[in-house]
Amino acid sequence: MSTSTYELACRECGKTFGNQPRSICDDCFSPLEITYDYDAIRKLVSRQLFASRAPNLWRYRELLPLPAAFRPSLPTGFTPLLQAPQLGERIGIRNLYLKNDAVCLPTLSFKDRVVAVALANARAFGFDTVACSSTGNLANSVAAQAAREGFKAWIFIPSDLEPAKVLGTQVFGANVVRISGNYDQVNRLCSQIADEHRWGFVNVNLRPYYAEGSKTVGFEIAEQLGWRLPDNVVVPMAGGSLITKIKKAFDELIQLGLVEPKDVKFFGAQATGCSPISTAVKQYSKDIEPQRPSTIARSLAIGNPADGHYAIKAITASGGWSEDVSDAEVIANIQLLAESEGVFTETAGGVTVGTARKLVRQDRILSDETTVLCITGNGLKTTDVLAGQYETETPIAPKLREFEVLLQSKLNTIASFADATPSIPVEA
Repeated sequence: MSTSTYELACRECGKTFGNQPRSICDDCFSPLEITYDYDAIRKLVSRQLFASRAPNLWRYRELLPLPAAFRPSLPTGFTPLLQAPQLGERIGIRNLYLKNDAVCLPTLSFKDRVVAVALANARAFGFDTVACSSTGNLANSVAAQAAREGFKAWIFIPSDLEPAKVLGTQVFGANVVRISGNYDQVNRLCSQIADEHRWGFVNVNLRPYYAEGSKTVGFEIAEQLGWRLPDNVVVPMAGGSLITKIKKAFDELIQLGLVEPKDVKFFGAQATGCSPISTAVKQYSKDIEPQRPSTIARSLAIGNPADGHYAIKAITASGGWSEDVSDAEVIANIQLLAESEGVFTETAGGVTVGTARKLVRQDRILSDETTVLCITGNGLKTTDVLAGQYETETPIAPKLREFEVLLQSKLNTIASFADATPSIPVEA
């Protein structure tokens, strides 16, 4: 271990690398991750210490790879953990919670967490330019935080990204490069660019540091449940990193004696049109078969997930499972979540809710268990998928009589459908 309490280590052979901007082991070509000196950290942390700090992800700083001189400027993280009784009643879970990163600062997705940690290290490594390949939310977050922290930013995206996510990147002054290809092709290009330019690519050469930011979702769930772990967590999967890092967070809290040991089941959620991880789990395979994405859930459209192997391992070792849902189910479950709990999620959240409904129907999640659904992005970014779902109301004159006529018409319509069974598509 270096003089700090963390350093890079190979996930397979264990070779250590100190701290530097790299993500691959030069001996066995396996991915690197951050490892910590837990004996040293155990003496420094307590529930009371974390609770005494400001409500943001930096309250867990001892368990994040942060340079000694780092001083945060944004209160990212510590998003609400909402009880969801109406949604729970609709889908059959009595003790249901939503981890709502649709309201994370500064750009309304969980990517704000990982970017915050990545840029802390970009500064320490001396980069003046940061970059990323992205399916949308990461683009927004890198652009926004680069602007605030004074970095130049280059953002590489597939050309078919949702217009709101493209605009939500351009507005921060980043250099946006649209690529005629899918995310996997964009990501391969970024790996080549990273070899040629001394830039901090948050999900290439800074990836081990970046990924650790996802752990704060797990830390917050445990703290917000009163320092206890749930029975189940349902997590949307693109590259597969988030589900592995929530598991790492729970494992660290147990190892440090901050929560009681508990077997938590991890469930992965994907769109059927891009489901390499859930397909592998359902086929009892340890290997990922890459797919060509075709889904409206573009934030999850990664056909060859970098952490797919480790996501499969986290899911199956926990006794969990993985499912996927059609595009029609994604839309229906976005609407279900909004109408039942007042939470407007992007497509990934529709995937998560739809997957949870399937898991309940399969008796993989039981009604009385404590279950957390991870909502990772805001619906205002993907309003295009709801185009045509709602009629444009005909305006009425500003007269009470006209309103009363409209009201009676609405009440008659509601009465005529009162006995109808809700038609939310659920596929086997």
